[in-house]
Amino acid sequence: MRAVCWHGKQDVRVDTVPDPEIVQKGDVIVKVALTCICGSDLHLYNGYVPTMKKGDILGHEFVGEIVAAGPAVTRFRVGDRVIVPFPISCGACWYCKHELWSLCDNSNPNSWMMEHIYGDTGGGIFGYSHLYGGYAGGQAEYVRVPFADVGLEKIPDGIPYEQVVLLTDIMPTGYQAAVYCNINPGDTVAVWGCGPVGLLAMKSAKLLGTERVIGIDRFPDRLQMAHNQCQAEVLNYEEVDVAEQLQNMTGGRGPDSCIDAVGLEARGTGIEDVYDLVKQTLRLETDRASALRQLVKACRKGGTLSITGVYSGFIDKFPMGAIFAKGLTVRGGQAHVHKYLPHLVQLVAEQQIDPSSIITHRMSLEDAPEGYRTFVKKQDSCIKIVLKPEHAAPKSEPASA
Repeated sequence: MRAVCWHGKQDVRVDTVPDPEIVQKGDVIVKVALTCICGSDLHLYNGYVPTMKKGDILGHEFVGEIVAAGPAVTRFRVGDRVIVPFPISCGACWYCKHELWSLCDNSNPNSWMMEHIYGDTGGGIFGYSHLYGGYAGGQAEYVRVPFADVGLEKIPDGIPYEQVVLLTDIMPTGYQAAVYCNINPGDTVAVWGCGPVGLLAMKSAKLLGTERVIGIDRFPDRLQMAHNQCQAEVLNYEEVDVAEQLQNMTGGRGPDSCIDAVGLEARGTGIEDVYDLVKQTLRLETDRASALRQLVKACRKGGTLSITGVYSGFIDKFPMGAIFAKGLTVRGGQAHVHKYLPHLVQLVAEQQIDPSSIITHRMSLEDAPEGYRTFVKKQDSCIKIVLKPEHAAPKSEPASA
């Protein structure tokens, strides 16, 4: 099959690789209909996430059709159209039973890699380094999906793949970010980053009842989309002092909740931005925290920081004293996609939300290297890229065990 493979920093290629096979009795093979390039894939592309190996298949956002199933699979059958959550969850451990799906104890065979540094680790993730299990990803023609009865969600008849492909990751991620804000009537939610997750976090905050959303970014096209699609007030952080402006917009208090939809490659302004760039380049810190520092400074006393942007390690000059003094609540982590997926599918089916509205680029899987270059350079007003495998005929389907 054809698949998008990592070969080094800013070097991805579409290679011919072996077809996946049923390994465990609970596996299925999914023929990928659509897959995406995620903003967090750019952290792999730019070399900021360790333990990548040449030839690793990328991608964790994909939907498609089951073409083979192991003998223990009972909830699905060949021919079913399915959504595949990006976290891999066993369904049986303490964390899965408590709906903390992305923290599964049994799906990451390489959890030992992070336990010494972090104290513990999350579950497996498709196509996201060997820290998260080394699973082959979804930017491919076919994918092996373990624990199929636990993870998959059927796509209702009549709903096209494009309307649900973002439910594999960024829609539930944005939704969880908004849920973590504990929104009350009259609240103001500020979102740093008007990329795909930030936009869907704004849409989710509106669905959950916030009165105002404010989007912060530096790219005019992204700010415009936040204004047009999310009814957001917008701020360009290169033009204003964000914390000061947010206080002015909220009667001197600051936003009730602040969402970080940026993560470890955040850009700032002035000496702080230079400081972070130099330290990250020299590997004296792993993550640039400009956005996160702004959240802490801007949020009202007693407010909530919801961190959905990906961070990989350690940051410098973090204002922990401000978090303590202001009594802030901090929540974050990988999205528990399984928890929100049935509800989000229902919202799509009822036409209450259409995540596909943020898709700006549609490409063949073969054009993925161009897509990565376009996305990382923010060219051509790129917000979200969907890739379609060609499945050139003749093609034999992988056989069931």
